[in-house]
Amino acid sequence: MSPFEIAMLLLFGASWPVSIAKALRTKVVAGKSPVFMVIVIIGYLCGVLHKAFYHFDPVIFLYALNCGMVCLDLFLYLRYLPLQEKLIRQ
Repeated sequence: MSPFEIAMLLLFGASWPVSIAKALRTKVVAGKSPVFMVIVIIGYLCGVLHKAFYHFDPVIFLYALNCGMVCLDLFLYLRYLPLQEKLIRQ
């Protein structure tokens, strides 16, 4: 378990709660990229798989937590996008 890996996951992970909170508060998802979020999810899943198959340690939970937060952010994007488009058309 590397302290640098832990720091990277904690620092990257710190941005997702902010993004999630903003989406929940404003219901505005303009500027978010679903393609980017899917790429990040795949990256975190690769980290989970690496830890599960090759080097299991507690850091796997940080990968899983971050992946879960990005999945939630993507879900909110998909949930609020139709509402946002409806408001724009009016």
